[in-house]
Amino acid sequence: MRYSLEVRLRHISAIAIVLFSASLLRAEGTRTWEQSKFDDLTKGTAKGVAIRSTGGMELAPAFKARSTTPSIYIWGAAADQGGNLYVAAGSPASVYRITPDGKSEAIFQPKELQVQALVVDRSGTVFAATNPDGKIYRIEHRAGGAAGSSPDKTKTADATGWSSSVYFDPGTKYIWDLALDDAGNLYVATGDHGEIFRVTAKGDHSVFFKSDETHIRVLAFDLQGNLIAGSDGSGLVYRISPGGEAFVLYSAPKKEITALAIDKAGNIYAAGAGEKHSNAPPMNFPSITLPNQNPAPATGQQSGITLTNAPGAPAGMAGFPGLGMNAAGGSEVYRIAPDGSPTRLWASREDLVYALAFGSQGHLLAGTGNRGRIFEIKGEDEYTDLIKASATQVTAFANSGAGGIYAATSNLGKVFHLGAKEAEGSYESDVFDAHIFSRWGRAEFRGAGHVELFARSGNVDNPDRNWSAWKKVDIEKGADISVPAARFIQWKAVLHAGDTAPRLDSVTLNFLPKNVAPDFDDVSVQASTRYQPGPKPTGTDGGSSGNPSPPHFDTPPPAIHDRESIGVRWTVHDDNDDQMVYSVYYRGDGEDRWLLLKDNVTDKFYSFDASLLPDGGYTIEVLASDAPSHSPGQSLSAVKDSPRFEVDTTAPQIVDLHAVSDNGQIHVSFRAVDGFSALKRAEYSVDAGDWQFVEPVGQLSDGRTESYDFRVPVPVSPKDTGGTGGKELDHVIVVRAYDRFDNMSSAKTVIRGK
Repeated sequence: MRYSLEVRLRHISAIAIVLFSASLLRAEGTRTWEQSKFDDLTKGTAKGVAIRSTGGMELAPAFKARSTTPSIYIWGAAADQGGNLYVAAGSPASVYRITPDGKSEAIFQPKELQVQALVVDRSGTVFAATNPDGKIYRIEHRAGGAAGSSPDKTKTADATGWSSSVYFDPGTKYIWDLALDDAGNLYVATGDHGEIFRVTAKGDHSVFFKSDETHIRVLAFDLQGNLIAGSDGSGLVYRISPGGEAFVLYSAPKKEITALAIDKAGNIYAAGAGEKHSNAPPMNFPSITLPNQNPAPATGQQSGITLTNAPGAPAGMAGFPGLGMNAAGGSEVYRIAPDGSPTRLWASREDLVYALAFGSQGHLLAGTGNRGRIFEIKGEDEYTDLIKASATQVTAFANSGAGGIYAATSNLGKVFHLGAKEAEGSYESDVFDAHIFSRWGRAEFRGAGHVELFARSGNVDNPDRNWSAWKKVDIEKGADISVPAARFIQWKAVLHAGDTAPRLDSVTLNFLPKNVAPDFDDVSVQASTRYQPGPKPTGTDGGSSGNPSPPHFDTPPPAIHDRESIGVRWTVHDDNDDQMVYSVYYRGDGEDRWLLLKDNVTDKFYSFDASLLPDGGYTIEVLASDAPSHSPGQSLSAVKDSPRFEVDTTAPQIVDLHAVSDNGQIHVSFRAVDGFSALKRAEYSVDAGDWQFVEPVGQLSDGRTESYDFRVPVPVSPKDTGGTGGKELDHVIVVRAYDRFDNMSSAKTVIRGK
């Protein structure tokens, strides 16, 4: 039966309808792109909106820049009772005083490289710690003071009226944190020997606690006046009584405790960073030398700073430029309840926690790097990506005294104020690639309050390159997406404050890709091969989510050698990810018609009995149709021909076989004849001996008829050694010939003894 292309297409469409009815296959049709999950939404651009871990977004707190310091790094911050903020900075090392209206002045500039930490007492006196090989300085304001006017020769005063003096020298390599108790005693966390010093209000000092850890990194007081301390090495959280008795509250899974905070209920929050490696050698971290001991104020560059290798610093320490910025394993935040039970609240592989504090709503805030984010942690694995700062690390918090909180950053050294929620915020989604030119239908919105939705489309992946203008989507009236049909799309939401707090939970865009025909990559034919069906893939969604389907890798089907079979295999893809059905046809050399071998094929291979085809040359054609995924009349198809191949299932014939005994030799001659292919080789055996290769007359074996003529010695059997009385024995000669398709035939002749 002859099949024209038109007939074949009608035939396969009818097959697809039957398959659809029988299997209830779901057509692709309209697809959707939904965005609601945290991981998806964080790919977009948020301005004044916060993204919830549970999905969706809401207005974020106002985050206003208050001051930009000349220093690159800010490591500590504290506010006095008048709302003035003091920050500890490095590169250059300084203590800056920032007034509530944002005016900034440097009140202390030591010779050391960094001002690592500071605290402010009730009188407004600032205690600042420097690193490395640093000291504790007492910084006081002298009304009407001028440079060099301090009556105390142990103090130095500058033109700002602030004087400084060395308050305590612990004689250690690192000073990490400071804390003041209600009695005015100053506690100093140090490194190298893991000691905490106590300096009384009178200036007397002593070792308050000695740890077996190398560094005590952070300090805080609980509601009972106990000192809470976090270490580097084993990630320990200590509770130390006023008398100096210590108890380990928690050994964190992380190496280093980088921040502490304690709420009004007595819960202790600790941030951990760095991986514990019990058998790993000590890590080397860069330390810093500063050749110029009197650097000019920084302008954003680390002029005069060089890095050298010095062991012993904490993996996540925030004390030196570049340290802790790439701590392996990210950070975790733990809550230790008043009864001592610990819970992991939050974890991130990408963010390193530098600071913890409580916001105006009482929720825990975590300042992180290296993406400059502030997270609001509300419960176990419940958090909000609250703020993205215009700096690399958020390194310190301090209460502003006006219902807000200050946030200090590094790279660059800035101070921001975190206040009440914004009146308006916007969010631009990531660009969605439909991969195919598509029509855009309706938008589906879930949320509350005053939220505006917009969309735009284009045919390049960069929206700045001549996309359509933003078009408002009327959520209340049909929510049609009035943008041009295109491959790419993006949506934007604007949240406005109102009586009902605005909230966006999810946005779903409906679209219909333009149907494109299947596209063949290859059709191959393998003789003497039979393909075995493998397990069918499960769990595919057919692309209904709108997200690009993962690349399809066609696993080669299991193949076994079978001389009686011919295997056909093809690779084809469909940009719509449509379901496809195949038909396989063949055509012989010199013929103008295609004959059907098999239809209703859903695998990308087919094997058939080679004897169905007479010996000769053939071509296979495979027709692929996406009819199972489309309405009748809407499907598309494609065809692909295989390279020409040959079928030869008939063995050659052996004719004119003769063998005679002649003077101790056997003379054999025969011809091998094949109807289609050239002869490949011939062999002989005498008296059931091993097969021996024999060349044709002329030596070249390249014709469909070959003649063979050869002599071999008469074999002698061990049984013949006793003599035969002069009688010649019988000899059996067997020959066989192979064509180029390894079809084989054999023949036998007997030389009778005399």
